[in-house]
Amino acid sequence: SAKYLDALHKQGYAPINTHELPHLRLICSTGSVLSPEGFDYVYQQIKQDVQLSSISGGTDICSCFVIGNPISPVYRGESQGRGLGLAVQVFNDAGQPVQGEKGELVCTKPFPAQPVGFWGDENGDKYHAAYFERFDNIWCHGDWIELTPTGGILFYGRSDATLNPGGVRIGTSEIYRYVEQLDEIEESIVIGQQWQQDERVVLFVKLKPGMKLDESLCERIRQQVRQHCTARHVPARILQVDAIPRTKSGKIVELAVREVVHNRPVNNTHALADPDVLNQYRNRSELAC
Repeated sequence: SAKYLDALHKQGYAPINTHELPHLRLICSTGSVLSPEGFDYVYQQIKQDVQLSSISGGTDICSCFVIGNPISPVYRGESQGRGLGLAVQVFNDAGQPVQGEKGELVCTKPFPAQPVGFWGDENGDKYHAAYFERFDNIWCHGDWIELTPTGGILFYGRSDATLNPGGVRIGTSEIYRYVEQLDEIEESIVIGQQWQQDERVVLFVKLKPGMKLDESLCERIRQQVRQHCTARHVPARILQVDAIPRTKSGKIVELAVREVVHNRPVNNTHALADPDVLNQYRNRSELAC
């Protein structure tokens, strides 16, 4: 997972200095967005002549919409290309294919591993709502991505978890990338909170053991985000937590945190590794002002 590679990086683990890895030819990273710094870590601290493939697909399709390619270059921060047999495109809000701008990951034609339906969904309503409600007869996977001039793909996080302060859509990975470069921060999760007819960015951070969130660290976080992103990316509230909620497969769950913050029910808690972690995000007094 990208988070595992990031954890190795933060621990200073450098197998390039301690191991010979002649048979290691391919590393696949998945589960979340692998940052450009994650690419640097693999090539600088693990092995220089390895194919690093940041892949993305889903249990639901038993395959990858975006995958590696052994005959194409690897570009820093990019997934290499679209999977064979998959008519992957990027659609804007108007349902038009775009390149060089952010949009929805869609598949415009049927594909070999496409599921025929959900178990127990007799009339297909849930299946349709999950993938075909956004665009008519087009599979919409729920990832916020961009096609690059090299033919690669940039991932910005889940499209249903994108932030929208002032009407500008922001991918969550844009914030994670720079916040988690700070030495004090082990991990983070960011959501949009509805506030005064708008949305504000709320960042929760899990710090390394012995660290405490104070105003000095908060200001460093804000400066880091403002310097590398934009003023709209800067969190309006920064709160400390002891744990980040995850699914059993290890993915962080921004949507569940957002629902808890807004006092709404959380669906599919059975998919969470530890649902009780959400209690740390519930009824936080700091988010009432």
